[in-house]
Amino acid sequence: MDRAVTVGLDGSPESLAAAHWAADEAEQRKLTLRLMHAWPLLAPEPAHTPAEIDQNYWAKRLMHNAQAEIQARHPGLTVVGNLIADDAQNALLQAASGSELLVLGSQGLTPMESYFLGDISMHVVARAERPVVLVRAERREEARMPESGTPHGVVVALKLNAPCGDVLKYAFTTAAARGVPLRAVHGRSVPLHAYAPWGTDHTVTDEVRQDAQESLRQALLPWREKFPHVVVADTVRLDSPARAIVGASENANLLVVGRRKHHPPGAPRLGPVAQAAVHHARCPVAVIPHD
Repeated sequence: MDRAVTVGLDGSPESLAAAHWAADEAEQRKLTLRLMHAWPLLAPEPAHTPAEIDQNYWAKRLMHNAQAEIQARHPGLTVVGNLIADDAQNALLQAASGSELLVLGSQGLTPMESYFLGDISMHVVARAERPVVLVRAERREEARMPESGTPHGVVVALKLNAPCGDVLKYAFTTAAARGVPLRAVHGRSVPLHAYAPWGTDHTVTDEVRQDAQESLRQALLPWREKFPHVVVADTVRLDSPARAIVGASENANLLVVGRRKHHPPGAPRLGPVAQAAVHHARCPVAVIPHD
């Protein structure tokens, strides 16, 4: 298969929004866009079947309409469509393994209620071997990466006591491809011994912040050298990592977070920062698996 960005379609406005975001991404990266719809009851393709008795008619129409809309906005983009007779979870995981990127839609609820599309998307994002991006429908136009020179860009969440090479590679590559700035954010909770009856001991918090800032600087240094044209800012927030990352992504066009591929038995497949990002961030969220 050609290198591709794959998007899952289910006929919802959310999945169409994801398809448009994926088209922008594929065009910037000079990749093929693959539209995929999976349904276990798809029938084997007969020859010369009239539309009125073709049980695949609606699936074909969904694919045709999405492909025509995207091709009209991206005339130079290679777009292919695939109808797959399989369970959606299985099909999406299989597609993710053969794609540069998998893009899925998200439900457009209010911030307090917000969550990305149910069990299927969460199952896929927690198990895919390749990056998965989740996109909200009502923010499709805002989600599109800005032109060069505008203030919004990519925010990447960094956990400094764990490997972050794959996460930084994706974040820097995306920022470079789009010509937008990158902001690296690390959240660190204030230690208990910093609290005193009269308030917070600023000597302790300043020491914690300086230590985290130096660790963040060291983590970014080789990537700044590899991508000298990417404008990079680094931020340490003395707050829970989850709250720090969600807050920092408020005006971002993309939030990048990591997810461990391997977990101890019984441990959740998404850590607290990734969970917070996919449930509460209002911008598109890229979840990057790493060792």
